[in-house]
Amino acid sequence: MRIASVNVNGIRAAYRRGMGEWLETRRPDVLLLQEIRATDEILEDQLGHEWTTAHGACEIKGRAGVAVASRRPATAVRVGLCNGIPEPPHDSGRWVEMDLDQPDRDRPLTAVSVYLHSGTATKPESMERKYAHLDKVTARLSELAEQAAAGERDVVVGGDINVVHRPPDIKNWKGNHNKNSGVLDAEIAYLERWFGELGWVDLGRRLAGDIDGPYTWWSWRGKAFDNDSGWRIDYQLATPELADRATSAAVDRAPSYDRRFSDHAPVVVDFDL
Repeated sequence: MRIASVNVNGIRAAYRRGMGEWLETRRPDVLLLQEIRATDEILEDQLGHEWTTAHGACEIKGRAGVAVASRRPATAVRVGLCNGIPEPPHDSGRWVEMDLDQPDRDRPLTAVSVYLHSGTATKPESMERKYAHLDKVTARLSELAEQAAAGERDVVVGGDINVVHRPPDIKNWKGNHNKNSGVLDAEIAYLERWFGELGWVDLGRRLAGDIDGPYTWWSWRGKAFDNDSGWRIDYQLATPELADRATSAAVDRAPSYDRRFSDHAPVVVDFDL
């Protein structure tokens, strides 16, 4: 099974820039999308009818939006982190889950698409929203990890986390550490808990090894992309048993600046399922 995750930075713009050609080449079985910024109808029109989709749209027009799309039918869908209770508008469009049958397993595969707040270090109210959402995400990750440990499901969580983990995950660690959102120790502490106490596996790092990057986001401005001055803020996380079935991971960095369909690159993981 091939699972691809990508922040499309607007689904319509991404298709105008060539996302469709990338999809035809890579042929993922499951697609985790972030920053869709469109309606259900527009998403389904862009992807086509071969996909089963679960879309968590944002209540604020033109912002956020996440989706899971699968080439096989879904058995269950869950949107948001409030168990059916309406979320604050700024938290909507940031979490969606889809359960899929695994023919050779007695448990479903739960695929999750997540888009965390970016935050602004100089704006306390912005960071308060980010930390509050991170608390909700951590609580749900804890539940999913416990269910996986009990043999109830396998889980993969993919998306734009908007936090780097360690110095190899950003080109300029010294210039950003504890200065800019995404590189604050208080944010990184959440990832430390996910990868430590909760047992989630960062597939991109496990399969790439101890190297710089590979980065997944570069600013549109200046020469960031040409100089590979990026951040690794897009992840695929898996519960331990599923992680052991991951065979390869790649970041599909565009060959040149003018061939990018987003400011993020897809993260693609193959599993032996």
